Amino acid sequence: MMRLSELGELGLLAELERRGLARGIEDDAARLEHGLVVTQDALVENVHFRLDRTTFRELGYKAAAVNLSDLAASGAIPTGLIVSFGAPSETRLDHVLELYEGLNEPGVPVLGGDTTRAELLYLSVTALGCSGRVPGRAGARPGDLLFVTGALGAAGAAFRDGRHARPPLRLEEGRRLAKVAHALIDVSDGLARDAGHLARRSGCALVIDLERVPLAPGAVTDDLGFGEDYELLAATPHPVGFTEIGRCEEGEGVELRLRGERIELAGWEHFK
Repeated sequence: MMRLSELGELGLLAELERRGLARGIEDDAARLEHGLVVTQDALVENVHFRLDRTTFRELGYKAAAVNLSDLAASGAIPTGLIVSFGAPSETRLDHVLELYEGLNEPGVPVLGGDTTRAELLYLSVTALGCSGRVPGRAGARPGDLLFVTGALGAAGAAFRDGRHARPPLRLEEGRRLAKVAHALIDVSDGLARDAGHLARRSGCALVIDLERVPLAPGAVTDDLGFGEDYELLAATPHPVGFTEIGRCEEGEGVELRLRGERIELAGWEHFK
């Protein structure tokens, strides 16, 4: 019997679609009627965070920010958060209040949710928004240019220092890019892995020149494979005022080059 560790996240999603158990799950968020955009992400203690490396307020902020990043990749204006929260019964009230203060820090209201007792702390956040145009991941074309909205590698550099990085909010940038981009994704699982999502869905090859990728302070090239940067990667037909890092070509897959030499980068692999 196949196990999740063998199948991986993409294999699981493909299997769910093949069996008709899920549909339309290829993008950063679900697109519903009347421009409604919905996304959901969960953070689980000792998988996505460690309490000895972050504060409750920063954890709350991160839980909101990673969901708002999916809305940014959808060109959406956020309207609210639905939060499910689980924790051991001995968790201190002041820590929970700090967490919810962090959730509210981006300025998007918490509109509801659920609470429950759990063995470890977890947060499951659903973000709601509205978008006039969602580029998605499937529209990149040969000849398009690739852009990122900011420096990458901050999360990897922070992890090596024994801390968590604070995710950026790129909602305004996402709305700008959504007007012109053929494809748009947030960089959450590592540059190569997320570029691979665009290449796979769009049916073209992505070529990235790593020396052109802006690195966060303290970051090195290997940190581009760590994930959790939450900048946006866009394929557009012309320059858009952000850092150009590559292009789309005929073919398939992702080619990473560093000063002309091909290299490989890891990425975040769920279930492994």
